[in-house]
Amino acid sequence: MAGHSKWANIQHRKGRQDAKKGKISTRLIKEITVAAKLGGGDPGSNPRLRLAVEKARDNNIAKDTIENAIKRGSGALDGANYDEIRYEGYGFGGAAIIVDTMTDNRTRTVADVRHAFSKYGGNMGTEGSVAFMFKHCGQLIFPPGTSEDRVMEAALEAGAEDVIANDDGSVEVVCAPNDFAAVKAGLEKAGLTAAVAEVAMKPLNPVELSADDSVKMQKLLDALEDCDDVQSVYTSAVLAE
Repeated sequence: MAGHSKWANIQHRKGRQDAKKGKISTRLIKEITVAAKLGGGDPGSNPRLRLAVEKARDNNIAKDTIENAIKRGSGALDGANYDEIRYEGYGFGGAAIIVDTMTDNRTRTVADVRHAFSKYGGNMGTEGSVAFMFKHCGQLIFPPGTSEDRVMEAALEAGAEDVIANDDGSVEVVCAPNDFAAVKAGLEKAGLTAAVAEVAMKPLNPVELSADDSVKMQKLLDALEDCDDVQSVYTSAVLAE
């Protein structure tokens, strides 16, 4: 559909994230703490922790800060006890939204998320109301102009589930969450570094929005992203350029 580009949407989202580097650091420290709490403090045997530590290093978070977050999660240092809570709802054009949070105060978090949905025209749903519209997976996306054949060969050899050539020329690799680290490493070994590499909730049926609805939807997504306890926001919306 003219005016809609997966790559443009990705770059737009990445640009907004880069503008919020301070918040990203806070989110990554929380993620490290929770990952260590749930799976232990050894990144070698805890894939979720290993991924969080890699992201923290990529964002230039100090080694001591990373180590202290692991110690807090492992119980070696005192610190806040975070719970993971997922909220679901709808935005404009029937597009689905998932909001993943980490919080030490559930009452505050649900009030903030509900307020953002309500103020900016969304509808907060019940648990499970939209999660079935997404696939939990590893996702690596390469910019337009990347050789699909090179990506496919390296990705499938590394254990990826699928390689998708998008209409805008970008190439997407999808894998099981537990295979993400191995697939990413295999691609990098082949000289292929993804512009976006994450374990995410991938929409199964993207919804393309009009220009007007895209502007409204972006305000809603921004409001949700700006909530202090929000870690990630996923949507099935494809915003018009």
